[in-house]
This record gives sequence, C-alpha cells and structure tokens, in this order.
Amino acid sequence: MAKEGTLASSSHLQEVTAAEDTNTKRREVVTAESIRYFTKNWPRLCFLAFHEDNCVGTIVCKMGQHRNTFRGYIAMLVVIKPYRGKGIATELVTRAIRVMQESGCEEVALEAEVTNKGALALYGNLGFIRVKRLFRYYLNGVDAFRLKLLFPRPDLDSLLMLSEENYNMELSHPISEGSGYHWDQQTNC
Repeated sequence: MAKEGTLASSSHLQEVTAAEDTNTKRREVVTAESIRYFTKNWPRLCFLAFHEDNCVGTIVCKMGQHRNTFRGYIAMLVVIKPYRGKGIATELVTRAIRVMQESGCEEVALEAEVTNKGALALYGNLGFIRVKRLFRYYLNGVDAFRLKLLFPRPDLDSLLMLSEENYNMELSHPISEGSGYHWDQQTNC
C-alpha cells in the first residue's frame, strides 16, 4: 500500500506511468517536466503505492485558487493492471482528498474519460458528481467528464439548519404591520 510519508519522486512516477504505457493507449502525454511540476510545487499531494519494493500506483494532485473557490485537482491516478481491484486507487485518492480538505479546499475536481468505467465507478463511490461533458478532450479524441467532489461548508451548513428550523416553526404574525399578509404553514397563502 501507500507508504506513509513517502513523497513521490519524478523517477518513481515515470516508472509507474511507463509501466502503464505498455498496457494501454495513453490518453495524454505525461512528461518528466509535468511530473516535476507537481512534485516540486505540491509534494504533499503526490503519493506512491508500493508492493514490496515496486511502485505499483501513484496519484498526482495540486490545489489553488480557481475563480472564487480554493480547489483541489487530481491530475493523474495510475495503478498498474495487476494491482487493480485491491483498493489501492481508493486509498491513494482518499489520502489526497484528506490533505486537500485539511488544507482548506472547498472542492476537488478532475477529468475522466467517458469510457473509463472503472475510474467513473471509483470516483462515484467516493462521492464525486459529473458536472460537465468535455467533447474530444483527450489526445485520442475521446470525451471526458469533469467530476467534482464538494466539501460541506460549515458556514452554509449552519445557515441551512437555521433556515430549516425557521421553516418548521409555525408563524402566524403579520410580515409587516398593516400589510394584511402573513405566513402560516397550515394555510395555502
């Protein structure tokens, strides 16, 4: 499984993505420069999974301001084929999400190929929702779904609870003096 405190190195990430290249057609070009970009700028968001001394999976993420939201972003998740279905991807994603949430992210976003049923099921089970279809997104011409995981906002949760309490209260006093209107839950005003 993922080694606690192990930071992803460029060489480990290149090894696992190169191993995966032999098994599938690449949807994107993963370069050493792009791997270094993530590991240098967000080392706490790059995890490796090992079996014995072999790197068998990785997740590479970042976080930052996106419009008016502090967002986490999953750029790459790879688990080599013989190790799939063992919970490794779930563990990698869960660890990254935990760091993003603890760092103040309000949401996590990613793109997944519309034909990648395994990835869509994994992210769906973790609470991600499909928010947009991106046509011909990948180099191979396949569409992608943009997926998001929205974190609860404590400030909104307290407002929603207050609003629900107000809704459940029985009010029969006038809204404003002299208007003659009032809100009463038992009538259809």
